Amino acid sequence: MPEIISSQTIRTGRIFDIRIDEIREGDVQYEREIVVHKGSAVILPVFGDNTIALVRQYRHAAGKHLLEIPAGTLDLSEAPEVGAARELEEEIGVVAGKIELLTEFYVSPGFLTEKMFVFLATDLTETEQRLEDDEILTIERHSFERLFEMIKNGEIEDAKTMTAVLLAAPRFGAIFH
Repeated sequence: MPEIISSQTIRTGRIFDIRIDEIREGDVQYEREIVVHKGSAVILPVFGDNTIALVRQYRHAAGKHLLEIPAGTLDLSEAPEVGAARELEEEIGVVAGKIELLTEFYVSPGFLTEKMFVFLATDLTETEQRLEDDEILTIERHSFERLFEMIKNGEIEDAKTMTAVLLAAPRFGAIFH
C-alpha cells in the first residue's frame, strides 16, 4: 500500500471537504486533491403499476435540469437504508414497505471518496413530501420501457439513475434492448 506522507484539509464545507494528500508509492512521490464526501443513498421507487417516480431538478454543476431518481447525502453515521427511506419520503412523499440494496459503488474514485448506495423501494404508501428549503423539484412517473428510451436518446444523463433502472428492470419483467 502507498504511504500517506501528509494530509491537509484545505476547505471544510456543508456537503464535502477538500484535502490534499501527499503520497509515496515506492520511489514515486505525488499529490492528490481529494473531495471527501460522507456517501449518499439513492432509491428507485417502483409503484404497483410498475411506474418509477423520478425528480426533475436544476443541477448547477451540469448547468441544466436533470431527471433523476431520489438521492441525498447521508448524515454522519447514518445507515444507508435509513438515508434512502428518508430521501424517499422527503423528495417523493412515499414510504416503502420493502427497501433492498441493489448495488453500491464509488462515484468517481480518482478524486472523490463518495460511495453511493442504490436501493429498490416497493410496496409504497403515499404520505407527503418533506422537501428541504433548497430542494426545488417536480416529480415524474414513467414506465421502465419509457425510461429505457430516455436513456438511449440522452434524455436521462444521470449515471445513478441509469444504473438503478437497468439493475432493477429484470425483476419487473422489463428488458433493456
